[in-house]
Amino acid sequence: MPKRILSGVVASSNSNKTITVDVTRRIKHKLYKKIIRQTKRYHVHDEKNEFTVGDSVSIIESKPISKLKKWKVISNNTGDNS
Repeated sequence: MPKRILSGVVASSNSNKTITVDVTRRIKHKLYKKIIRQTKRYHVHDEKNEFTVGDSVSIIESKPISKLKKWKVISNNTGDNS
């Protein structure tokens, strides 16, 4: 099974080697058929502590690193408009 790749914005980088990434998705409401934004936070492994709050990043699913961390940073999306 392929690993999932998501893109989002760094919400917190206070922990050592860990960042929190907000991933926003647009979905259609089942009953009202209105497009709504749904945000989920992921704890992501950042080996070099190189990302700060507000950076746009891509993350990839990986084997569990700790209790909450199951994602790794793969790139910085500075030119991305999403």
